[in-house]
Amino acid sequence: MISRLLLSAALIVSMPAVASAQTIGGARQAAAPAPAQSQPLGGPVIPGVCLLSREAVFANAAVGRVATARLAELTQAAQAEIDAERAPIEAAARALEGQAETDQLRAQAQTLSQQWQALQQKAAHNGQEIEATRMAVMERIANEAQPVIAQVYAQHQCGLLFDRASALGGNFANDLTSDVVAALDARISTISFDRERLSAAPAATAAPAATTQAPTRRR
Repeated sequence: MISRLLLSAALIVSMPAVASAQTIGGARQAAAPAPAQSQPLGGPVIPGVCLLSREAVFANAAVGRVATARLAELTQAAQAEIDAERAPIEAAARALEGQAETDQLRAQAQTLSQQWQALQQKAAHNGQEIEATRMAVMERIANEAQPVIAQVYAQHQCGLLFDRASALGGNFANDLTSDVVAALDARISTISFDRERLSAAPAATAAPAATTQAPTRRR
């Protein structure tokens, strides 16, 4: 079937950080450490050893929430571009269904297949632009957070700082995450940005027959 050939793959903007429950820094995490009962190892506070979850900072700070919402808007707009171009291709493919195969029909199917392939490439390109936007925004927020982290680190008289996600258990009294979130909120609460624009890759001059040609129907 011509339409099955053309419409077999869903066109979805690929943007890992904008799944429904994700934020600019990854899956949302609590700013505070887990309750004591989920940390059975316990132990004494080790002076100078501190913990921080950068993902939780990005997820819980006001600027991170604003960035996540904006990134979701840009992702939806990028997907809307693809959906708008996909609809007429799908309609044209359905219109070819059930028609007797002719040279003209094969030519039309070939054209639709090429349009579909081009749209797939555009969807992938849109996804790359969204990912580039996410990375750029994360870098901006990280640059704003770095002096805040240094300030809180000094206040707690830390001598070592570890990623909280790498800790298997223990005493989390020296977790700096909540303090960093509060200090970052005092420093910056919002951010504005638009979608990054990347140069489009040149279109392929030839494509595998399996993806660009309509199947031959049996009479």
